[in-house]
Amino acid sequence: MSHTYQLQKYWEKVMDQLIDQDQEVWLKNKVNGIQNRGQHLQRITFHLKPYHRFAYENHTILQYFLTLSILVKDGRSNFLEEGLYVGEVHFIGQEISDNKVKTEQGGRADKQLSFDFIDKEEREHVRFTYNRREAVRYADRWWDSYNPSYRHFDVDCTNYVSQCLRAGGAPTWGAPNRGRGWWYGNGTWSYSWSVAHALRWYFGGARQGLTATEVSSADQLSPGDVICYDFEGNGRFDHNTFVVKKDGNGMPLVNAHTSNSRHRYWDYEDSTAYTSDIQYKFYRIDG
Repeated sequence: MSHTYQLQKYWEKVMDQLIDQDQEVWLKNKVNGIQNRGQHLQRITFHLKPYHRFAYENHTILQYFLTLSILVKDGRSNFLEEGLYVGEVHFIGQEISDNKVKTEQGGRADKQLSFDFIDKEEREHVRFTYNRREAVRYADRWWDSYNPSYRHFDVDCTNYVSQCLRAGGAPTWGAPNRGRGWWYGNGTWSYSWSVAHALRWYFGGARQGLTATEVSSADQLSPGDVICYDFEGNGRFDHNTFVVKKDGNGMPLVNAHTSNSRHRYWDYEDSTAYTSDIQYKFYRIDG
C-alpha cells in the first residue's frame, strides 16, 4: 500500500469527519467560521499532489500540495472559496505519525529596512485614477498562477498585491531607490513592492503616486482595497491580501499568494499563522 494512497485515505476521513477532526484545527476553524457567519457549507472537495519524498530507515516524509474548493451558500447566492496549501506528512512504516499543513508563511523582511516614502518636495496628496474592476480581474486571473512578466518570490503575497494594484492603474514612483516609493522595473523593485511590512509602512506615509487611506474596520473596504496582517501582534506585518468581493454580510473576501487562495474570508482566523494577538490594517486605495 503506497504512502500516497494512505495520505489520500487520511484526507477522505478528514472530509467525512470534518468537525470532529482534531488534527486539522485550521480546517475546523474555517468550517466553524462559515457557520458562525450564518452561511452554509454546500460542498468541500480536495486534490492532493505529492511533490517530494524522502526516507531514512523506517521513516518516510512526503511533501504535497493540498488544493481545497469550498462551495458556500451565502443568502440567495453562492461563492466558491479556493486555496492551495503546502502539507508535510510523516510515516513510520505505513502508518501516519504526523501531518501538518501550512496555510501562511508570512512575508517579513530579513533585515531592518529604512524607508523614505514622502518626497520632501511633493507633500500634496495627489489623487489618481484607479480602475478597481481591472485590479480585481487581474487578481482573479492570477490567484493560482504567476504572471511571467514579474519575478516570482517564495513569499509572494505582497508582490501579488502590488501587481493587482498596478493592473488597476496605480502609479509607480521612486526608482531606482529601493527604499523609496513603490515601483517595479529593469529587473529590480522597491522593498514596498515585495515586502509585507514595507508595503504597510508605505501606505502609512506615501503622499504621491499610489496612496491609500487607513480605515477602522474591514466592512469599510471595497473590492480593490488591501488588508495587512501582523499575525503575532508584535508590530512586524507578515502578510497582505487583496479584496476582491463582499459577502452577504458586507464583509471582504480576499485573494492572496504564498498560500494561494481565492475568495477567502478576510480575518484569517482559519490560518495556521493566526494568533489571538493578531493586528490588522485596513487600507482604502485613494484613486
